[in-house]
Amino acid sequence: MMFKISALAALVSSAVAHMAITSPCPRYSANGIDCPAVPAGESIDYSIKSPLAADQVLCKYTTPYATPSATWTAGQSVTVSFQNDGAAHGGGHCQFSISYDGGNTFVVVHEELQYCFFGAASSSNTAAILDYTFNLPADLPSSDSAVFAWTWVNAIGNREFYMDCADVAIKGTSTSYTGKQMTIANHNGYPTIPEFAGDYTTGLTYYTNAAQITVTGSGSTSSSGSSSGSSSGSSGSSAVSSSASPVAHTPSASSTASVAVPVYTSTSAAAPAASSTAVASASSTGCTHGVMQCNGTGYKVCVWGTWSALINCGAGTACKQTSASAVICDWP
Repeated sequence: MMFKISALAALVSSAVAHMAITSPCPRYSANGIDCPAVPAGESIDYSIKSPLAADQVLCKYTTPYATPSATWTAGQSVTVSFQNDGAAHGGGHCQFSISYDGGNTFVVVHEELQYCFFGAASSSNTAAILDYTFNLPADLPSSDSAVFAWTWVNAIGNREFYMDCADVAIKGTSTSYTGKQMTIANHNGYPTIPEFAGDYTTGLTYYTNAAQITVTGSGSTSSSGSSSGSSSGSSGSSAVSSSASPVAHTPSASSTASVAVPVYTSTSAAAPAASSTAVASASSTGCTHGVMQCNGTGYKVCVWGTWSALINCGAGTACKQTSASAVICDWP
């Protein structure tokens, strides 16, 4: 008997159920708390736990809620909460950031690096920490249309970039705030942070060496260095300046593909309709982005020329190749 992908959720949680914030309510969330009405022409996002696809803009959506999900005061404590049924992939690097220009540029206001969701090294897929409470910087500017972002690079599993965005209002007294620019990795055109393999310093320099940027609510825009590299196309009204070039924010000049890598199938135009023999041989000579490869009780995915670590199928099932870019987990 073959299980369909939807039926595999309970068996292969490491591959299909990830993490997502519930409060403040992210854009179009199906499980958020105190969510505003979804904007006209948009739909509830039932796959909000999915990572950014390679061709998706930052925040996944560029149309904000008509009213903010939360109103925060600079310098005061806020709590960010996560769904309790997601796969935490051994933790990893999380950042909490604010944008004043509609989601083009984000400045970090809090970090949980290395051990997000756990507080220590862990190989578990079940989060031990589902709420983070921290003080907002006291010198955040005011805004009725700021964008709050949670971003995550997971320690174990496919190399992916997770991002939820919530529309918030900020009550502040300062005209500007200077902090680290948000790090982007494992996304199309950005650096890849490999699986940690027990080393929780993996990729850490992308965060510690990030540029210092200044954001304001002045209505002008200026820059003295590289910005976050967002492709969202949102217009903004915030001034942004940078004191350095952020290591993880410059897209590769040779990266031109816009390719999504779903969990069990790849719809990538870059993934050829090759035979399973061709797929197997790719492991020794490099691989084509989006190609998948069965390996007994699990499978691997090619991410920008490098094979991921083995992703296990559910207990009692085995991986079967259906095409170069699709696999199923079936009873033997």
